[in-house]
Amino acid sequence: MKGVLKIFIIFLTFFLYSMSYSWRGQEKKYGISEFQSEKYLGKWYEIVRKDHKFEKGLSNVTAQYEYLGNNKIKVINSGYDEKNEKLKTAVGRAKIKYKSVDNILKVSFFWPFYADYIIMDYDREGYTYALVRGRSDKYLWVLSRTPVLDSDILESLLEKAEEDGIKLDDLIYVKHDKLQ
Repeated sequence: MKGVLKIFIIFLTFFLYSMSYSWRGQEKKYGISEFQSEKYLGKWYEIVRKDHKFEKGLSNVTAQYEYLGNNKIKVINSGYDEKNEKLKTAVGRAKIKYKSVDNILKVSFFWPFYADYIIMDYDREGYTYALVRGRSDKYLWVLSRTPVLDSDILESLLEKAEEDGIKLDDLIYVKHDKLQ
């Protein structure tokens, strides 16, 4: 019983600490008042990403966003594992972080841990591409509704990321040869 209580207290301490940490100014700096989250729903192809362990070795990566109601969104990420030659899928949930803006989400694939998902820029007319970052500059994605994005648009999005302090030296250009 003492061991369970100790684990619970450690977990609770970590959880409360992570919940209390605030990235000040995020809403003011990144908030886009005209962003409409319902237009962001649907399927996206990952064009470029920063390299990180939970997508290591994946090609043909897509993300599907489905509205669940009450400002909650189901997230289905899929990608082809080149080494093991099989499709990998992760299902998570997202919720809008601030009441005043819809473009800043909290996403979780391992409850109760959430990570920030900030849509920094997007196609304001058709919602056909998006530039997304995490709280840390180690996370960056360029997404498109199609497996290929115009090179001028991609270059412009990457310039914006660099202006925001994100280093672009470890980008992965995602291959889409096994369409899902």
